[in-house]
Amino acid sequence: MAEKSGWDKVARWAGIGNNREMEQEMESNDQMVEELNGEVLDPESNAGTRGVTEAGQEGSDVQPDGGSYAEVAQLKGERDMLMDRLARLQAEFDNFRKREAKERQDTRDYTVVSTVEPFLGVMDNFQLALKANGTAEQLRGGVELILKQMEDALKGLNVQPVESVGAMFDPRVHEALGSIETAEFPDHQVMEEIRRGYKIREKLLRPALVRIASNPAQVSE
Repeated sequence: MAEKSGWDKVARWAGIGNNREMEQEMESNDQMVEELNGEVLDPESNAGTRGVTEAGQEGSDVQPDGGSYAEVAQLKGERDMLMDRLARLQAEFDNFRKREAKERQDTRDYTVVSTVEPFLGVMDNFQLALKANGTAEQLRGGVELILKQMEDALKGLNVQPVESVGAMFDPRVHEALGSIETAEFPDHQVMEEIRRGYKIREKLLRPALVRIASNPAQVSE
C-alpha cells in the first residue's frame, strides 16, 4: 500500500495516473491563491490598514491644542482682513478730519472777509481825510461822512446802536457812570451818552456808558 501511495504521487506529478485527483488538487491550490489574493484586494479586509493610514494623515493636520491647520489658516485670513479694513477706516478718518478742519478754516476766512470788506472803504476815507488840507469845518464834515459810512457798514452786519439819550435807564443795556441832579427830567432817565453801546439783533455786544437823571422831587415822593 505504501508503494502504491508513493507511486500514485509520482504518477500525479508526472502527469500519469488518476487525472481526477490531480485536477482536484490543482483546484484546491487555485482556490488557496484566490483566497490569498482576495485578502489583499478586498477593501473590507484592508479597512483597518487604511484607517490607520488615514488617521495618521489626519493626525498630521491636528495641532497639539486640538485646532486644525485649516482652522488656523482661516482665522489668520480673517485677522488679516480685519486689520486691512481697520487700516482703511483709519485712513478715511484721517482724511475726513483734515477735510473737516479745512472746511472750518475756509468758513472762518469767508466770515472774516465778508465782515472786513465793508470797512475797507471807511479806512480809505480816513486816509484821504488825513491827507486833506482844509478848514476845521471841512474836516468835520468829512469825518461826519466817514461816521455815516461806518454806521451803514455796521447795519449791513445787523449791528445796531443801543438807544440811550432820552430813554429810561435799563441795566440790561446801560451802564451808569454817574447821575445828574435835575428837576426837569424824570428820575433815571438817560441824560448823557458817554460811550455808545451796540447789539447784534437781540444780543448785546457791549452796554452803553451813560449818565442818568436824579430827580429829588420824584425820589421823595
